[in-house]
Amino acid sequence: MKTVSVHIVTYNSSEHIDDCLEAVLSQSHPIEQIVVIDNASKDNTQEKLVKWSEKCSITQNSINNGFAGGHNQAIRMTDTDYCLILNPDVVLEPDYVLNTVKLLNNHSQAGSATGKLLLKADPTHIDSTGLVINKARRAFDRGAHQTGDRFNHAEEVFGVSGAAAMYSREMINDISLNGEFFDEDFFAYKEDVDVAWRAQLLGWKAYYEPTAIAYHERGWKEGGRSSKPLFVRRLSYINRYKMMVKNDRISMVLKHSIPLLVYECLSFAYALMREPKLLGAWSSFFRKYSELRKKRGIIQKKQKIVTSEINRWFIK
Repeated sequence: MKTVSVHIVTYNSSEHIDDCLEAVLSQSHPIEQIVVIDNASKDNTQEKLVKWSEKCSITQNSINNGFAGGHNQAIRMTDTDYCLILNPDVVLEPDYVLNTVKLLNNHSQAGSATGKLLLKADPTHIDSTGLVINKARRAFDRGAHQTGDRFNHAEEVFGVSGAAAMYSREMINDISLNGEFFDEDFFAYKEDVDVAWRAQLLGWKAYYEPTAIAYHERGWKEGGRSSKPLFVRRLSYINRYKMMVKNDRISMVLKHSIPLLVYECLSFAYALMREPKLLGAWSSFFRKYSELRKKRGIIQKKQKIVTSEINRWFIK
């Protein structure tokens, strides 16, 4: 039987962590290890985690090192065949792990899998059935807010949402750059899309399994974009460009030049008129640019499929 570890990174997650861990412990597939990394929560998350200490490996960080850093830390603490990257605001149905592992075992070059994530606040509607990316390099959750009776067939997808992502250890080891699976230059937001794109370039496939069900709170959507701290909005904005520098190719940019140009003009105009402080994120981009180029070079040397094969994933 394939071994599985569950990795959870918490930050002010006291409202959700009990339900999340109870569901993990109720899985029909054995869980070899549960790793919880707390990123210096300021609420009572750490106090709540105390009662789980006999069933989980709990690490309390003195600083918040982000989604990417926290999960890389957890990945290094395990050696299982599969790692389930799980948000603390997700509740799994009992067969989520079993059904995603079965799916991965049945497909060659399968590196990641996701189930049908439903909205916790409204389980009749979908949160995510995988990731899609358009020609303007904007990524979305496939099926978001559509009715839950859709997407009933297992199929290949561009990538999987980091909210409840099952990754194979073999793929993790193969596509990691400088010891990092999730790029820590991203800190948080779009790191799962970056992984999906890199995995595709290096010959790995991602799959969706509709019989694996989970429920996601989706905190980012609450209150709208403007209610989020500037730091968070800047990350969401600039990480798209970091992802493009690392993974995109000139031939593909030229192929999709019109939708890219239109979106860039609209995006810049919006930022300039509505959120000019977003543009301050470019300073961090240029500080990291040389490192991003180095990572791009590593990916290009390891690339296993021709760039044109990626084109099928870029929707209108």
